[in-house]
This record gives sequence, C-alpha cells and structure tokens, in this order.
Amino acid sequence: MNYLAHAYLSFNNPDLLIGNLIADCVKGKQINDFSQGVQQGIHLHRKIDEYTDAHPVIREIQKLYTLSAGRYNGVFLDVTFDHFLATDSLNEPPEGWQKFSKWCYLQIDKNIDETPHIFQRLFSYMKKEDWLYNYRYKWMMQRSFERLAQRAKYLPEDANIYSAFEQNYNELQEGYKIFFPELKQFVEKEL
Repeated sequence: MNYLAHAYLSFNNPDLLIGNLIADCVKGKQINDFSQGVQQGIHLHRKIDEYTDAHPVIREIQKLYTLSAGRYNGVFLDVTFDHFLATDSLNEPPEGWQKFSKWCYLQIDKNIDETPHIFQRLFSYMKKEDWLYNYRYKWMMQRSFERLAQRAKYLPEDANIYSAFEQNYNELQEGYKIFFPELKQFVEKEL
C-alpha cells in the first residue's frame, strides 16, 4: 500500500497516521525515538506491508506489471491501489476525500519536526501537490509512475508502466475490490 492507503488505515488516529506514513524512513533502533503511539503506527505499517505482500490476490495481480516493471511491480501496484481507494465511494471517509487529505496534512504539519528529515522533504512535495487527494486522477498516476521509474535503478529506460496500468485497468481494479476489504478487516483486528 502507498501513502493514501496507509493514511486511511490509520482510522483518524494522529499518532497512527504519523507512524504509518514515516515507517519507510525509520530504520532499526530509530523506532525508539518516537512516542508509543507513533511506534504503533510504524508497526502497523509493517504489518500492512507483510499482509499485502503475502496475499494471493496481490501475488497474482502483480504479474500485470511484471513485463513493464519487473522487480518493481509491487511498488507500482501500491500506487495503483491508492488510485482505486481515492475513487472508491464505498470506503470514502464521511467528510470526503478532500477534507480527509487536508486533515492528514494538518496532523503531519503539527508534528513535522519530530519526523525523519527524509520524510520532511518528501512531505513538502506531498502536501504541495496534494498527493493524497490527487491520486484519483490519471494524470497524477502517470506523474507518480514517471517519478518512480526515474528512481528505480534496474528499470529499463523504455519501461512504460503507465501503459500497463491503462491496459490492465479493469483487472487491477477487480483485484483491489477483492483485496482491500480483506486488508481493512485485517487492520481493524490488529488495532
């Protein structure tokens, strides 16, 4: 799962939200630098990732990106699922996605000095470009895929992941519809 899914699966708990979003920037004993609530969010993020990576639906639909993305297929699938979540009316927060996104940015802003520097830099772009809300748009997906492809060391220069996204859109969406309710139920049991 990517940023929107991790934020959503924090269930409006500010500490869980922060931990869930900074988890990839926290290594080893650095986790001890954070409050218990943020640590819980970091652990939750890791449990979500483990559950996702082991799920049979994920293993199957990752193959839709294997030709274009190779070993990075899971990363591109994570971003894809943020797109489907952002357009999912069944899981839309009561306040709507736009207000939810703003609430998330506000919670992080309040605690930004306590987050890792690498996350602070990333967050400035996330907030400025409103990633959490804009994942709903295909132009944002294309931009996200291009940025990920630029950072991927072992991805062919001519890899066209966005094309794979468009060609397999319906299959990817069906995979999301099966998987996400199961993930949400798993997270609710973990809390």
